[in-house]
Amino acid sequence: MDRVRAADRRLVDGLVALALVTTLQLQLVLGEHPGSLPVNVVGGLLLTVPLVWRRSSPLAVALVFAASAVTQQILGGDLFAGPPPPFASLVAGAATFYSLGAHAEDRPAAVGAVIGVAGLWTSIFLSGEVDTQSFVFSAGLVVTAPWLAGRVTRARNLRAAALEREQEQRARLAVSDERRRIARDFHDVVAHSVGVMVTLADGAGRILERDPGRARDALDSIGTTGRAALSELERSLGVLRHGEGGALTPQPGIDDLGALIEQAREAGLRVAVVVEGDPRSLPQGVDLAGYRIVQEALTNTIKHAGAVDTRVTIRYGERELGLEVSDDGPDSSGNGSGAGSGHGLAGMRERVTLYEGEFRAGPGREGGFLVHARIPLTK
Repeated sequence: MDRVRAADRRLVDGLVALALVTTLQLQLVLGEHPGSLPVNVVGGLLLTVPLVWRRSSPLAVALVFAASAVTQQILGGDLFAGPPPPFASLVAGAATFYSLGAHAEDRPAAVGAVIGVAGLWTSIFLSGEVDTQSFVFSAGLVVTAPWLAGRVTRARNLRAAALEREQEQRARLAVSDERRRIARDFHDVVAHSVGVMVTLADGAGRILERDPGRARDALDSIGTTGRAALSELERSLGVLRHGEGGALTPQPGIDDLGALIEQAREAGLRVAVVVEGDPRSLPQGVDLAGYRIVQEALTNTIKHAGAVDTRVTIRYGERELGLEVSDDGPDSSGNGSGAGSGHGLAGMRERVTLYEGEFRAGPGREGGFLVHARIPLTK
């Protein structure tokens, strides 16, 4: 796209220069303009042809314009003094100094404007027809006014470019946040599902010979858990592959905790669920965060405490969602902070912090381990 735009600009500038070259030469050849016709023709070419480079080299174009105005006057031409100059030469001057204001940096733009005024005034002095009107006209309408218009345009374009860069930066940050969210989901899905599957596999191995029926049930649960994990991973990968299209599949929420807790029970946890307040629809982000927090807390219990009594409390407040997962495991210090990597607790804390909530994790008052989260429903 950048190459196409650059080519379009060069084409436009070339057409502008061609139109002014043709118009000015016709005015000089067909009109009765004073001065040497050959000098005027060559001078006209030097005034108009360089406009092809008015964007890429605006200062050079302005210097050529000023030098041409002086040189053609010295050699007997007369494009800016005496009778009213050809209209095309005035348009060429306005285009030159507008481009200087619009496309040059501050110092080159100022230098070019000063040289332009000096060049036109010198040509007036050399013509011998010195009057205030000629000085004001050349300095004001040919140089200063177009130059100021160009500076205004440049300032507006710079502000627009800065705004576009800011939007691009915000977009990159949004993509980065989404990647972190997906990474958290990957961790939660894999850690929970693999933890449950390992526990079930160990249990099936221990009871395979004495109770094949229960072992078969455990193997079936492993298959069910694995398929559910694959489904969630495919959903997250869909976000990576197709952008927003992957988000068309609903994300899990508090209403899906029943299946999650059933998996934990199949892995050996004795889970009790307590719901306080009136259950209701939650914002999508809070709903997903609540589900993942409970999922990770149960995973930590399975990994570090084993088959213990566990209590999941869900509190629906007027302005917040409260979550607690506690267990009576014998080793409270190892739950999520000892043998584990610590990523689980960090992920839970990050989810809660995103909504400016409150998160605590540590030994319970009566032993075991406690995870507490409070998530405001409005930030």
